[in-house]
Amino acid sequence: MDNEKAWFVRRVVLSVLFLVIVAVPLYPELFGLDEVTPFAQLAAFRPQGLVVVLLLALLMLVRRGWRIAAVLVASLALVGGALVAPRRFSDARPAPAGSRVLTIMVANVLGGGARAADVAQVIRDRKPDLVSLPEAQVDVREEIRAQLQDQQYKGYTAQPSKAVESATSVLASSSLGNVSFGSEAGTTFGNIIVTGGNLGPIRLIAYHGFPPLTDSVTTWKSDLLHVRRWCAQDAPTIVAGDFNATLDHADFRNALGGYCRSVGPTVGGGLQGTWPADQPALLRTQIDHVVVTRQFEPGRFTTYPIEGTDHRAVVATVALRTD
Repeated sequence: MDNEKAWFVRRVVLSVLFLVIVAVPLYPELFGLDEVTPFAQLAAFRPQGLVVVLLLALLMLVRRGWRIAAVLVASLALVGGALVAPRRFSDARPAPAGSRVLTIMVANVLGGGARAADVAQVIRDRKPDLVSLPEAQVDVREEIRAQLQDQQYKGYTAQPSKAVESATSVLASSSLGNVSFGSEAGTTFGNIIVTGGNLGPIRLIAYHGFPPLTDSVTTWKSDLLHVRRWCAQDAPTIVAGDFNATLDHADFRNALGGYCRSVGPTVGGGLQGTWPADQPALLRTQIDHVVVTRQFEPGRFTTYPIEGTDHRAVVATVALRTD
């Protein structure tokens, strides 16, 4: 009897330890490891990790000695899955009566590697009010604009350094009127703030966040703090671009801070991965976002393939509530 009790206690202890080992890469923020490589990077693929963990738990059930651990790990995966599920099964609400609807597009052009004709085709098809073009220098921006035929767009580029990836461009539709372009210091790559014209109080921001590279996690976190500042301000704001962060990153959730929402996860498109575009859909994650403050009601969210870049383009519609 004592041997059986000791065996059971040992199995419980080992199972809990195994649960912790599995939980660390899935939820590094719970262990204070979300700034540590490779956990900061692995968190971007949490939905896929949950599927792998659940399959592992099912396989472990075949061994009697592993069943306690299997139940614990399966519970972790199921709870995690329940938290992720709203990103897929949420529904968009119709635009409120009398609201102003805006269409926003994001296309990371990979320093000019993207096929300009593909980007222009999405613009012609969806007619966005604003196009955010991370990694697009002036020549790339103008190559895209030249293919828009009779559609009128005004362009602007911010490039704080010689590095191609630091360039961020926008194309603003003539439907917005005579808008003004500006930029704020504080982000590693270029950001562009579009105001004026017939936007009224609305502020449109094109943004490209620094990636969480092994030696640059602190820089990545600092850029996201700038997003939080934009979100916390009073002006109705849309931030569109390549954030190099997913909703599974605690720092991205902190940047949204209850002031902003990412359109994709809010309307059931949160599992439409945008990077890396050359991988099957199940292996992609969503790092390109259209983020809006609470004055906006998120609408549609769609992604499109673009040849020559490792990102899928994103098009989202949002409506500014008048109440």
